[in-house]
Amino acid sequence: MTLLLPIGNEPRDYAWGIPGGISRLLGCEATERPEAELWLGAHPLSPSRVIADAPFADLADWERQTGERLPFLLKILAASSALSLQAHPTPADAAEGFAREEAAGIPRDAPHRNYKDPFAKPELIVALEDGFEALCGFRTAESAATDLHVLAGLAADAHPYRLWSSLLRGPGGIRAAFEWLMSGDSLVERLVAGFVDDASQSPERFAHLLRLANQYPDDPGVLVALMLNHVTLRAGECLWLPAGNIHAYLRGIGVELMGPSDNVLRGGLTPKHVDVPELLRVVDFSGGAAPYLRPDAGRSNERVYRPASMPSGADVPFVLHAITGDATIETGSPAVAIVTAGGFELAAGSEQRHIERGDAVFITGPVVLEVAGEGGLFLADALTVTA
Repeated sequence: MTLLLPIGNEPRDYAWGIPGGISRLLGCEATERPEAELWLGAHPLSPSRVIADAPFADLADWERQTGERLPFLLKILAASSALSLQAHPTPADAAEGFAREEAAGIPRDAPHRNYKDPFAKPELIVALEDGFEALCGFRTAESAATDLHVLAGLAADAHPYRLWSSLLRGPGGIRAAFEWLMSGDSLVERLVAGFVDDASQSPERFAHLLRLANQYPDDPGVLVALMLNHVTLRAGECLWLPAGNIHAYLRGIGVELMGPSDNVLRGGLTPKHVDVPELLRVVDFSGGAAPYLRPDAGRSNERVYRPASMPSGADVPFVLHAITGDATIETGSPAVAIVTAGGFELAAGSEQRHIERGDAVFITGPVVLEVAGEGGLFLADALTVTA
């Protein structure tokens, strides 16, 4: 049985993508259209096609024919501007929400549908270049209130900022402040209308919020962003975004690994459907530091990003290997790999395949995979043991 199959896909052209960004990264002829995400997996919205003789045309067809399910979706992401402010459901919430909307007869492609499938979508992202920016998880209430104190001192009308701060510091804390910002209250509208004038008096402190306000001038999601951790990653640094974590990627290029789902509950910074009551059901309102995921310490040629090393990822099976040289990997499931730099020889049993920058491969079952070469190779699998 063939174990190493070349696969490919076309980048999705969401408006926030970088023109030709993924093509250039992978050494292909760059296009002029926005390239936002390259999906490598079996998700039916954009399954990877098989570029070889095989009994299945793409990975969704592989799932149908084999009865197996690829337990992750691997993506290359390239953002020139902010993605929507969003959170993802737990497995239980996803299953319940999907069943509820199916019973209600809401078409799966309806713009107002929240749950496109019954699966959770925990995710991690590894920056491929320095400067990847993101909002991820709530700051502490005290930290956000410090910025509100500064804005109140700059504003002609300090009252809305003081009310916001009092909600943050009160018994309802972050949740109460979030609910108020999303409520449509007239004071929130005044805050949104005056925020750019206020924040522009301290442009370095509020630079990322001013950028968001320029993109979404009438969106209270800009105010929500003030309560979130703002981080800038160096190449190789990783964020872990479990169920309930509210986040938005702002700009940069990264490798993203997630559950095989497209369930997104949005809270702003988007023209798409926003369902505040449903978002409130799933968001984690705990405040704290940004959720970095440190790779396992191992051999010099391999870093392993393992969500199960975090308490919030204990039940998450997928892992991402970042390989720069010779390595031996024992995969625990079917796997997907892509080369972002250099070239590698892959060997599984008696089968061998050479892959170079821009090439992707589907590994059809658990194997002991010998990797030889130099550059950058990302490999996703689940329940993996490293040899």
